[in-house]
Amino acid sequence: MNFKQEIINTICGKKVSHLPFIPRLDIWYKANKFRNTLPRKYKDATLNEIVDDIGLGYHTVVPDFSNLRTGESIAFLGLGVYDLKTNPYKIDFSGLDFKFTTNENGVTETTFKTPYGNIKTTTVYNDAMLKSGATIGHTTEHALKNINDIEAMIYIFENMAVKDNYSDFRQYRRSIGDNGVCVAFSMLSGSPFHHIMKELIPFEQFVYTFNDSLPYLEELSGAISVFFDKILNIAAMSDSEILFCGANYDSFLTWPAFFNKYITPFLKKYSKLAHKNNKFFLTHTDGENENLINEYIESGIDVADSICPFPMTKLKLPGIRKDFGEKITIWGGLPSICILEEYMNDYEFDKYIHELLQSLGKGDHIILSFADTTPPDGKFERILKVNKLAKSFKV
Repeated sequence: MNFKQEIINTICGKKVSHLPFIPRLDIWYKANKFRNTLPRKYKDATLNEIVDDIGLGYHTVVPDFSNLRTGESIAFLGLGVYDLKTNPYKIDFSGLDFKFTTNENGVTETTFKTPYGNIKTTTVYNDAMLKSGATIGHTTEHALKNINDIEAMIYIFENMAVKDNYSDFRQYRRSIGDNGVCVAFSMLSGSPFHHIMKELIPFEQFVYTFNDSLPYLEELSGAISVFFDKILNIAAMSDSEILFCGANYDSFLTWPAFFNKYITPFLKKYSKLAHKNNKFFLTHTDGENENLINEYIESGIDVADSICPFPMTKLKLPGIRKDFGEKITIWGGLPSICILEEYMNDYEFDKYIHELLQSLGKGDHIILSFADTTPPDGKFERILKVNKLAKSFKV
């Protein structure tokens, strides 16, 4: 059975030969490649060559956010719009008047001119981020300064055209083959309102605006919703197994009442769209999930990617698995600190992994991975150890 079929069977609750272990290694690889600290055997290898050699499948959930489709695509990162070569869609920016500059320190400043005023964003992607393995930059100046910017922001989202990018996406799919599933990435936010909170305004300012000027945010959310729908519809009709939308939830930042009103209905809408097009629906659930588990269940998602349990968060893996039952498959389950020697010595790591495996019961509906990701300083031998143990675990 190939890796793609193992993943699909696990999500469907069907028989697999062993416990799937398909870790996310992109950040680990990029950081160590940049620092020249890859294992000696692999110092000149690509990530796929390493993965092939040690017998792992391809982790294809989170895209490389530095793999921008055009030179202009960098100008829109401050809007939370990721126009990537591997996306099933592409953004046509020709309907907007904008200028941008990127300096030698990786700072990109973009100014959008609209009939309702100008919008300026600043993002940074520098050597420190490259050294950490990150492919996504940081926004230092957000687009939405105050409610006077709402009309201009609506104009921007209404004038970004969305088209299919199926030709490039098919090429991306061919590069994966049977080594993993093809995931159609849409947006990093789980809903339009989540997008405002996460991408367009500092969180503290969002809270004040949410309480003082909610109708303005709801008006902007409506325009962003149309933009989301265009992207999701194209992604849902792509040649892929999984539709991915939304990431980085937290029971404090996306508190349960907010999640229930402003995120759950949209995840439910997108999951129904995925199912209508014979796809699984995945969202990236890597934060503190206390009091959010029922929202994921209500949303109808198929895969909770990067579930990170105790001791990094409050919830323990057996409890999450019990709540999810056969409804949701976990892709993750291994807290990333367990691979770091500064947090666990070899004895503690072995004890932790064996106890975790014993807690999995028959091992259904879980694909092991370090959550959120394998950290740059993760001990390579522990990746090999988990791989060996997973292959000997009979599901």
